[in-house]
Amino acid sequence: MKSQFISDLKTGDPVNSTFAIKFKKPPKNYRSVSKEGAWFELRLGDKTGEISAKYWGDDERETMQLYQSVEKGDIVFIRGRVTEYNENREITLEKGDIRRCGPQEYDTGDFVETTPRDIEEMMAGLLDIVESTEEPYRQILTSFFTDPDFVEKFKAAPAAMHRHQNYIGGLLEHTLNVARLCQRIHEIHPPLDYGLLMAGALLHDIGKIREFEVTTAIDVSEEGMLLGHITIGAQMLHERMQALEVPRRLQLKLLHIILSHHGKKEYGSPKVPQFPEAYAVYFADDTDAKVDYTLALKREAETDDPWIWHRDTGHIYLK
Repeated sequence: MKSQFISDLKTGDPVNSTFAIKFKKPPKNYRSVSKEGAWFELRLGDKTGEISAKYWGDDERETMQLYQSVEKGDIVFIRGRVTEYNENREITLEKGDIRRCGPQEYDTGDFVETTPRDIEEMMAGLLDIVESTEEPYRQILTSFFTDPDFVEKFKAAPAAMHRHQNYIGGLLEHTLNVARLCQRIHEIHPPLDYGLLMAGALLHDIGKIREFEVTTAIDVSEEGMLLGHITIGAQMLHERMQALEVPRRLQLKLLHIILSHHGKKEYGSPKVPQFPEAYAVYFADDTDAKVDYTLALKREAETDDPWIWHRDTGHIYLK
């Protein structure tokens, strides 16, 4: 069992536990008054956060061998001590303090968090929404959400690497939240096309099943880095609608919702919303993401002050 989590580490604490390697930086030479050698940095993570660890070796060759013995994605057991540098916690390591772990030595759940909500219950709620739509929207949605391969990946995907719902099941949780927000919007504005609205809400982030890879950490895939989930999702939807012979105007409107759901070009949207249902999906998506993110920042705040300040959000009141 993992004995220590990053969120619990405090300056001065000894460290004896397992962590996932998020990335590593090549060795560099150093010289101090007392000794010289080579050092390298690992970025470590678990389900509670990330922290840097620096290994200080007195033999350049041995340091390089140790650096090459571990890779990004590995789980390593380390010994060290939490220190502070530039007001940030980090772990200082010395000779012999890093060991690569075998699969039997760790539980993946310690490194990648899972949604606290019941995945099958959320999936049932999503399918209820699919059934509430009429043709041809139901046919499009059913083609995705009764596809076993798609559903398996969809239920396991995170909604993000960082920030909102960045855990297994996060994409399902976020998608269901967005769809339910859009249902409330439809209740207030009945003239909206309910089927178009629900299809857009349920499909807006489908590209994330290929944008992210989940192993011992959440990472961006090569396809995700080069194309992004908006482009990937639009391709996936276009191929499915072509096979189903969906009317052209409906194809264009659903594709537009995916392409505009970030709202602004500076936020990554190739298009900005151009009709009411597209605006509704954009604002519902943005609302759920921001509320989930600020709730997490508030929950994880470690201060007696009445507020925190974060570069992404500004001030967040805690009381």
